[in-house]
Amino acid sequence: MTAPADRPAAGIVYQLAALVSFVLMDCAIKASVQTLPLAVVLWARFAFHLAFVSVLLALMGRRVPPRTRAPRLQAVRSLCLCVANLCFSAALIYIPLAEAVAIGFVSPLITTLLAARVLGEAVGWRRWLGIAIGFAGVLVIIRPGLGVTHPAALLVLCTAAVFAVYQVLTRRLAGVDDAATTIFHTGVAAGLVTTLIAPFDWAWPSATEWAMLALIGAIGGGSHFLLIQAFQRAPASLLAPFAYTQIIWAVIAGWVFFAELPDLLAALGGVIVAAGGLFVIWSESRARPVASAVPRQ
Repeated sequence: MTAPADRPAAGIVYQLAALVSFVLMDCAIKASVQTLPLAVVLWARFAFHLAFVSVLLALMGRRVPPRTRAPRLQAVRSLCLCVANLCFSAALIYIPLAEAVAIGFVSPLITTLLAARVLGEAVGWRRWLGIAIGFAGVLVIIRPGLGVTHPAALLVLCTAAVFAVYQVLTRRLAGVDDAATTIFHTGVAAGLVTTLIAPFDWAWPSATEWAMLALIGAIGGGSHFLLIQAFQRAPASLLAPFAYTQIIWAVIAGWVFFAELPDLLAALGGVIVAAGGLFVIWSESRARPVASAVPRQ
């Protein structure tokens, strides 16, 4: 899974395609949880992810399943993604897609905090300022105490926190397993746990719902593949700012599929969250190459 690293335009195209794909997956999840139990949707998210990635690896001539050098770390990372998806999917039942995505983008800022504690990375005043700006944007969206936003928005904050741990673990695994191995094991532990839980709240999907569930898993696996293609062709510092276009795609998708539009303050809050993240990216780029703001997966 290697490709030339000197094709930045192609990298940006792959990045944008991955971001649109993630939003489409969120739309499919939001539609599915309206009629199916959350446990069933989560099970399908990881079961079909494993199926899609297994076929993709087999077509590429890779061993299935690929062996990992850090099974425990991969399992914890997978479970973190499972919890993040659980919280985010539950939130989508009650709040608009665009607001959820915007709040979720506080995750890269939390990752910066965790990287300082766990990975020993230095955090200067510019990063702290960017983090403060991002969290201020979240407060504008949620407006705590005013009763404007549904309490389920707190589930998105939980998603952001857990996904930040997921990103830190992803950084640790980068030097241990290759990308294909990590993509496969992303769904292993989560798939096992959701397979054990789903029968307790099972509702048999219709043919249309099965198709939607399969689409969720396929898009999830395919989006990871697109991200890898992006990072193999362009530096993270170039791709990072484009991650925040996911908020734009979420607004468009929410309007097209669910007739949802964020109010003016929620839109302003999303802009502030993005500004905080972009400020962190800019400040880091002054010192050294940066890690991209990874969209929630």
